Amino acid sequence: MGVSMRTVVIGGGILGAIAAYSLLRAGVEVVLIDRADEGRATQAGAGIISPWTTLHEGAALYAMLEGGAVAYPDLVAALAEDGQSDLGYARIGTLCAPEDPAVLAAVERLVRSRALACPLAGAVSILEPAEAQRLFPAMARRRALYLSGGARVDGRRLCRALHQAIARRGGTIRVGAASLLMQGDRLLGAAAGGDAIGADAVILAGGAWAPAVLAPLGLQLAIEPQRGQIVHLRLEGTDTAAWPVLYPMTSHYLLTFEEGRVVIGATRETGSGFDRRVTAAGIATVLATALTVAPGLAHATYLETRIGFRPMSPDGCPMLGTVPGLPNLVIANGLGPSGLTISPFAGQIAAGLAMGTPPPLDLAPYDPLRR
Repeated sequence: MGVSMRTVVIGGGILGAIAAYSLLRAGVEVVLIDRADEGRATQAGAGIISPWTTLHEGAALYAMLEGGAVAYPDLVAALAEDGQSDLGYARIGTLCAPEDPAVLAAVERLVRSRALACPLAGAVSILEPAEAQRLFPAMARRRALYLSGGARVDGRRLCRALHQAIARRGGTIRVGAASLLMQGDRLLGAAAGGDAIGADAVILAGGAWAPAVLAPLGLQLAIEPQRGQIVHLRLEGTDTAAWPVLYPMTSHYLLTFEEGRVVIGATRETGSGFDRRVTAAGIATVLATALTVAPGLAHATYLETRIGFRPMSPDGCPMLGTVPGLPNLVIANGLGPSGLTISPFAGQIAAGLAMGTPPPLDLAPYDPLRR
């Protein structure tokens, strides 16, 4: 197909940006339309890449999580070729530190089996409290499982790098709202800012805002926003760049970046709509959990609370695939709280679908119009 093909990607968050970048690397002309909504998940997300230590997901979701983690090294290398290295990406390991020893034992069994099947996960070890504290000095004295292959990434820096790489490769980025361009029952492309943009395929990766794009077609995308409140602290004068991700094995987490920045998340507020308020209860819940597992953060400086609206599917599994009757419309959505983990894999699959390439796995569980 080469450069004679054009694809419009609607949505410039991490998923849409990776799809656009993958298409450009394959020689496809790309127009990326980005509304740059306040509160989109990419700009707020914590960027933990450690699927092997996650719990309570089914086989379909886990396949996407692990696929994303495995795709990261190649994505990082590709961006480096395009002069983009400021991603906040580092393989710094993951500490799992539940209070209950029985939970720790169960986590160890699960993680060891997953690490055997995926070498990228790295080595698994059980650390005594003093050993765990050496890796994450602010944490409470607990035994912990350590997985060496866990990683983190900065969603804002990665998205900025992708946009710069897209522009470098000749992609067009337009800021504003988009609608689908139809002629009868045929999809001809998209419209943005009053301009019609013809395309051979359209990828809709608009996150929690995507249902409104499909509604004029009479299609219902069962996505709703879930508010996440994520607190950022700073440990003044402390080098935290190499501290591992810390999981108390609840819905919360802690991870660190350069210059003493500590990220603590997150609330999972289903039914929030697009309410961008930071709430007292949200901050209290996040900080209380953090200080229980990491009391050494009590003297840290409060920096900010970021709000992100995760695009949630009814079953928590991604929505990825084409639409019956509209084979050139690809929907990529529903990554929930795992967008920064899954997107390198899901974005490549979306790009492949737009080009007519068979996907690397059965997409039936990810049917985007399921309810």
